[in-house]
Amino acid sequence: MSNDINTYARQGFGSALEIRAPIGLLIIDFVNGFADPEIFGGGNIPEAIANTVPLLDAARRLGWPVAHSRIVYADDGADHNIFSLKVPGMLGLKEEDPSSQIVPQLTPEPGEYVVRKTVPSAFFGTSLAPWLAQRGVQTLIVAGAVTSGCVRASVVDAMSHGFRPLVLSDCVGDRALEPHAANLFDMEQKYACVMTRDEALAATARL
Repeated sequence: MSNDINTYARQGFGSALEIRAPIGLLIIDFVNGFADPEIFGGGNIPEAIANTVPLLDAARRLGWPVAHSRIVYADDGADHNIFSLKVPGMLGLKEEDPSSQIVPQLTPEPGEYVVRKTVPSAFFGTSLAPWLAQRGVQTLIVAGAVTSGCVRASVVDAMSHGFRPLVLSDCVGDRALEPHAANLFDMEQKYACVMTRDEALAATARL
């Protein structure tokens, strides 16, 4: 990995990304199905959920705009797509299905935006970007699952919309640790700032 880092640095990747207020928080797909290793979970997702609980508490205390995302398909599957062809079990995530519900410890409060999506990115085909822009968000803190899938897709789209993504390495999780680590590395080199939860809270407190 050291040779890889040297190559990235030599080519100009991995520049620092300044954190700027206002701050927003996006929690991606921390739903029951992704918390359950028998459905879509496993790996370090349980630890990431547990680490996100105090993060969400802090965001609410600080008055940050908070958005959550869920994968929700139509009851009759009419909106099936390429994502559900690749992962057919996703079609089971309906509005009322228990697997599609946000985990109880992160239940949204009134005023927090719940994004329903049928693809990996929380931005694609949704109103998330204008919702954040209306609230003046510049830096978007990101937690959720899975690091190599919906988190990465949302981070790339956040950056593409002009937000500054700040990915919390201990608040994102994946069913496999190798893709988790590789995608954290890649996002930090190209699209986002990567910190632990406590590092990020300390950094935002200094703004």
